[in-house]
Amino acid sequence: MAESMTGMHRSHRCAEITEREIGTQVTLMGWVQKKRNKGGIIFIDLRDRTGIIQLVFEKDNIKGTGFEKARQLRSEFIIAITGILQWRSGAVNKKLATGTVEVQVEYMRILAESETPPFPIEENSKTKEEIRMKYRYLDLRRPDIQRNLMMRSQVALLVRQFMAKEGFLEIETPMLAKSTPEGARDYLIPSRIHPGSFYALPQSPQLFKQLLMCSGYDRYI
Repeated sequence: MAESMTGMHRSHRCAEITEREIGTQVTLMGWVQKKRNKGGIIFIDLRDRTGIIQLVFEKDNIKGTGFEKARQLRSEFIIAITGILQWRSGAVNKKLATGTVEVQVEYMRILAESETPPFPIEENSKTKEEIRMKYRYLDLRRPDIQRNLMMRSQVALLVRQFMAKEGFLEIETPMLAKSTPEGARDYLIPSRIHPGSFYALPQSPQLFKQLLMCSGYDRYI
């Protein structure tokens, strides 16, 4: 049964936690990547778009039925936890940015349950593309895909900042226009408001840009 996140506010993203926060209380939210049940102690790898951090559930340190709920967790369950950041009690994981720390969980809510995913949410997936596209919302959770999207966003931001400093204006010209008989194949979009009428993707987008030039917008993107 999914629980409400009312009253819980994320203090950090998973991989943004640093050793400076050792001994402080943190609130994290994300997907369950892996679970390791050792009997009286349960280890969970919690993942969000920044990375992974290890959670530790001990029966004597977690409130209410938290330990029993931790036993139910499976891959891609969405959880919210509050706990104390501490040094790792076991081996350091040098592959993770948070490999020297872990969170001793004091309180947990299961925000959403999940069925077993059709493929592992991991980098460099060997899953066939048609399956990944069918479950695109899962594919977009993979770390390498997320890094690509964040890199694209950062590049676009840098380009916009540079162009703005050079005096360029960002202007969006129409994406739909009246069809023009230029001999090329039209890509038609039916009008919902005017039945029987159609819009077309512009075949001559330079006309809009020439209008801008005539109107004195000498620098635009």
